[in-house]
Amino acid sequence: MAKQKNQDDQEYKARATALRLLARREHSRLELSLKLRQRKVPGAIIETVLDDYENEGWLDDNRFADVYARQRLDLGYGPLRILGELQQRGVHRCPECLDEITEEGWCQRAIGLRDKRFGLADLSEDWDEKMRQARFLYRRGFSASQVECALEARSPWPSVDADQA
Repeated sequence: MAKQKNQDDQEYKARATALRLLARREHSRLELSLKLRQRKVPGAIIETVLDDYENEGWLDDNRFADVYARQRLDLGYGPLRILGELQQRGVHRCPECLDEITEEGWCQRAIGLRDKRFGLADLSEDWDEKMRQARFLYRRGFSASQVECALEARSPWPSVDADQA
């Protein structure tokens, strides 16, 4: 009898913890599983609880991937970084919001990020600055072609020299 009560307490604890975590934000199945394991919940109970929550629609890796990708897009991250972070969280598919962005769209995002951070000055004569900006864009998760496109972009407004003013 005591063993059954302990089992029920563990399952109740797992359900309550998982629901509390999901109320704060979306989680992937892997994230939720790891958080429950950190709380010393037995693996069999974790799987049961997560299966039930998936059937209820409270836990959905596809929804998590879409929400997560949109948040990272808004923060200026590129496709490689977003997909890598999703894989670390146990999601091995590309969300629709990333599929909808064309290569040209990614280039425009990289250009916008470069403009916001550094401006769109001509870098043809400043190799060190060009490499610094390239490293920044690579760390943000843009591909080589997207970084190259961003580094070649120039401001549509000509710069005004102090001599001309």
